[in-house]
Amino acid sequence: MAQMRMPSTDDLMSMWNASGLKQKIIFTLLMIAAFRFGAQLPLFGINNAVFSNIAAGNNIIGFLDLFTGGALGSVSIFALGIGPYITASIIVQLVSVVIPSLEKLQKEEGEAGRRKLAQYTRLFTVVLAVFQSLVFMMFLRHLPGSIVATVPHTMFYISSILVLTAGSVLVMWISELITERGIGNGGSLIIFIGIISGIPVYASRTYQVVAHNTAMQLGLVAFLLIFFVTMILIVIMQEAVRKVIIINPKRQVGNKVYGGMNSYIPFKLNPGGVMPIIFAIAILLFPSTILSLVGQANFKNPAVQDFVVRLTHIMSPDGITYYVLYFLMIVALTFFYASIMPNMQPKDIATNLKKYGSSIPGIKPGKPTAEALDKILTKTTFIGALGLGIVALIPSFASYVTNIKTIQGIGATSLIIMVGVALDLINQVRTHLLARNYESFLKE
Repeated sequence: MAQMRMPSTDDLMSMWNASGLKQKIIFTLLMIAAFRFGAQLPLFGINNAVFSNIAAGNNIIGFLDLFTGGALGSVSIFALGIGPYITASIIVQLVSVVIPSLEKLQKEEGEAGRRKLAQYTRLFTVVLAVFQSLVFMMFLRHLPGSIVATVPHTMFYISSILVLTAGSVLVMWISELITERGIGNGGSLIIFIGIISGIPVYASRTYQVVAHNTAMQLGLVAFLLIFFVTMILIVIMQEAVRKVIIINPKRQVGNKVYGGMNSYIPFKLNPGGVMPIIFAIAILLFPSTILSLVGQANFKNPAVQDFVVRLTHIMSPDGITYYVLYFLMIVALTFFYASIMPNMQPKDIATNLKKYGSSIPGIKPGKPTAEALDKILTKTTFIGALGLGIVALIPSFASYVTNIKTIQGIGATSLIIMVGVALDLINQVRTHLLARNYESFLKE
């Protein structure tokens, strides 16, 4: 299992002085500042107080508001956040497995194919953003007092949909710029920043609940201990690898013998990192959000209203059905993410090993090696998927046991995302530091 070491003071100084890394960090901070600024700009003609009260009492909207950094609750121009882009990415990746032409773009056409897929994702993001903006504005229309009466209706709805769509596209652009020119995965980092910005609000709510209740204070201590243990488990899962020993052939060049030393192929226990969690949330919350927004409207037919309310309750993040689907979705998406990663393809690995004369001890090259690797990857991914699914449920279970419900929204999912993104940032910084050390060594 790989061991994780936090950067020392010298590492941090080296990081700041490393060639190109300083600019990446500054650029990332500027992009984050731009995102936070946009999240505070309100949409014209909306009475924010009305929707904020709805968001505070609705689990789904409150949960989405956490990931947008409060932009949804305040009905800002970034109210849709990174959601449409994440959803579009998931759908394009899923469809790429089914449609041969898209699969060819992903696997055979290299960088040019990936750019085409990225362009398809951007176009589909616009479509989803328009649809979600339309549903959101229809929902606000049914809330008494949510829309200022003095604004003209038709042009107001059209302009609001355009602004919300443009805001979502701008967030997508910021995330892609962070990924290309900054540090870390832009989409994950934006979600991370949104969660971090919501912590003071959750901390204030929790303090008001436990301040004068000794039993609740003890429950809070137990809850925080469970969170701490869960964070340790997340770090272990993110860093754990399964090492497959590889025997390399010896080569004689003149009087010298090269190679012959054993190496290993590292297969991560959790190959998808934090992405299966984010994907699972996006898939589950998309229909839940639509149901929640529609459910707030006043339908004239009581039967329709009752059906929507019941369906919304079943899909709510605090219901047992949601957590069962959440667990199963994490397991399935972990396997899916492992299946599309280039460095986790048994046939390709076996072909490359045979090409260079390397082999796994006790296993013949070629097809037997591919079958053996496939079994190893299946077992490793299965253990990682189950572990990730279980860890994702622990904090939510703890909130019910300790009765600390005020920070339930920042529980399992948010915790895993925060730790996962933080580990990814640390690993990327280490990569830059190693690259700088190699550059210095070569210059010497």
